[in-house]
Amino acid sequence: MGSWHPECPERVDVINDQLLSSGILPFLDATDNPRPATEAEILRVHTQVHLDHLKKLSPASGYAAVDGDTSMNPHTLAAAFQAAGAGIAAVDAVMAGSAVSAFCNVRPPGHHAESGRAMGFCFFNNVAVAAAHALAHHGLSRVAIIDFDVHHGNGTEDIFYDEPRVMMCSFYQHPFYPNSRREGERDHMVNVPVDAYTTGFDLRQVVSDIWLPRLRAFEPELILVSAGFDAHREDEMGQLGMVESDYAWITDQLVMVAESCAQGRIISMLEGGYNLSSLGRSAVAHIRSLSKL
Repeated sequence: MGSWHPECPERVDVINDQLLSSGILPFLDATDNPRPATEAEILRVHTQVHLDHLKKLSPASGYAAVDGDTSMNPHTLAAAFQAAGAGIAAVDAVMAGSAVSAFCNVRPPGHHAESGRAMGFCFFNNVAVAAAHALAHHGLSRVAIIDFDVHHGNGTEDIFYDEPRVMMCSFYQHPFYPNSRREGERDHMVNVPVDAYTTGFDLRQVVSDIWLPRLRAFEPELILVSAGFDAHREDEMGQLGMVESDYAWITDQLVMVAESCAQGRIISMLEGGYNLSSLGRSAVAHIRSLSKL
């Protein structure tokens, strides 16, 4: 989106570099360049108007502004299709039994993209595309989406607000971007706003006291994670107080829920995280717990 922009290509590179330096990369099965999502797969969660708008907006050169902090270059749309396709490939792999868990190191992120609007660095809602694929293609009836990004996953909530087959559990700094929480209770929407400077200890309590009982009662057949690492205390994008051990602990809890009711099936997709050092360290801690290494 430009050399000044925090949502930069180095975000993907630093995770790969940290995986290599940590020594765990040889124990992971890596798949590069999964097939892009098809338009039909995108349209399970997005409107035709939205897709047509992005196609029309996509520039032949330079940049085209989507909103004040989100822009497209000539390759953005192809990257967005491929990022969404990675989630579909991960769902297919865990459903086939060729993988138990997966982490999709992809960009652009997705959880702010609503059914009819791109925003907040996001064009297609990657985790929503994956969840819809699990429901439609694999016939699942209960899918959980966990979102621990510092920002509210407004797009995911928008898409599944009236879809009881998908439970969403999140915490997020409030008030903060995008300030668009839906009003009205839904049993399958477990979104918990927290104050700036909430500590990792207190966020663990949110998980223990609120998320986990609801998740266990829902008994998901698949868990998807919107893994944003900008709630780290070193990330200036937000003001929450998580550290690497908090991400590992939360992931451990989710893995245990997945083992109890989803045959261990859990898939994580990169969302935020803009301090490159804390992003790489936190993602590795998350992946270690995800893969039990």
